[in-house]
Amino acid sequence: MKVLVIGSGGREHALVWAAARSRDVQELFCAPGNGGISQMATCLPADVSRPSELADLAERCRADLTLVGPELPLVRGIVDEFARRSLPIVGPTAEAARLEGSKAFAKEFMARHGIPTARFTVCDSVQAAREAIASGRFDFPLVIKADGLAAGKGVLITWDRADAERAVDQIMVEKIFGSAGDRLVIEEYLSGRECTFLLFTDGETLAPMPAARDYKRAFDNDLGPNTGGMGAISAPGLMDEALAQEILDSIAWPTIRAAAREGFPYRGILYLGLMLTREGPRVLEYNARLGDPEAQVVLPRLETDLLEVCQAILEGELARLPLVWRDDAVVCVVVASGGYPGHYQVGFPINGLAKAERLPQVVIFHAGTRRTDDGRFLTSGGRVLGVTARGATVAEARERAYQAVSLILFERMHYRRDIGR
Repeated sequence: MKVLVIGSGGREHALVWAAARSRDVQELFCAPGNGGISQMATCLPADVSRPSELADLAERCRADLTLVGPELPLVRGIVDEFARRSLPIVGPTAEAARLEGSKAFAKEFMARHGIPTARFTVCDSVQAAREAIASGRFDFPLVIKADGLAAGKGVLITWDRADAERAVDQIMVEKIFGSAGDRLVIEEYLSGRECTFLLFTDGETLAPMPAARDYKRAFDNDLGPNTGGMGAISAPGLMDEALAQEILDSIAWPTIRAAAREGFPYRGILYLGLMLTREGPRVLEYNARLGDPEAQVVLPRLETDLLEVCQAILEGELARLPLVWRDDAVVCVVVASGGYPGHYQVGFPINGLAKAERLPQVVIFHAGTRRTDDGRFLTSGGRVLGVTARGATVAEARERAYQAVSLILFERMHYRRDIGR
């Protein structure tokens, strides 16, 4: 089987790594890939925002299966384009991917179908947003979200009216998130514990993955700006069976059934970003694909062949494939460029990778690296590496991950020191 993975980050490296373990894989391609991925797959230049070009690429590679990492090609309709050409691909259609592509659409969808989430209002103008803030409908702190895709960073938490109005100006006037901020969602702040709940689905069956928890803030103790994710953990006991069943019954199944009723059956991977409140789980966001860095801690726990899972989704036979998961813990520490998620510099040599990779139970997923002709690695992005380790417990996996991080060095390197604490 020839497999094409779309994307260039740590999640895509984890997908390539998982696909490479399959007994059915013959050849691996990644578009566009990165330095680390180039050690496992043939990396091909590509613009992930152009579904037709990606379909052309899949045809040239004669790919038997395409896996999509990032959200942009899904929202732009890569699955629809592949379907028109009868090219096998796993993921939701553009219509279904609106659950991630538009926060306003997702919130209104949840409201229509009674799926538990925070109270909200959608605003199409600065004036409407200012009126919503002044109305007293929401207490502070208040959450303000850009409607469109913003690479996981389009959420601002505000603490008073002046702060909220400043956030509205940043999003809708200064366009700090670009066109993603043409509309915005204002919603109540939910207190509790954040958790990620991921599922495979063929539209008829739900196959939950182990629960994971990611760390969004840039600095220790959940301080600093939101990022795409500075680390993640997955381990048995992170979520008990009763809570998992409640999420399936009150959120996951209602989402899949409502999507089918509205005419866009959902197939692929569904990501539920949740807040576990005193009143029960509430949806913070939907994603239409694996999370990053959640993929880096969940996929290493998958014992079942990933390509078999994908084939079962394509054939509508997921119910007949029992998924087997390892019962160990996995911790991923993201090593980033100094200044991320704001301004940062790239092109710095990365030292110590080979030594870190030789540690037992450690795998390093590359996110923002490029490989030179002489085999060296340079930084090329905000998030550079996902240093991942497994262990019998979170504490053991954490110790191994940070031991590996301690061996890696590049200029202005930054990472959180409290992942899994």
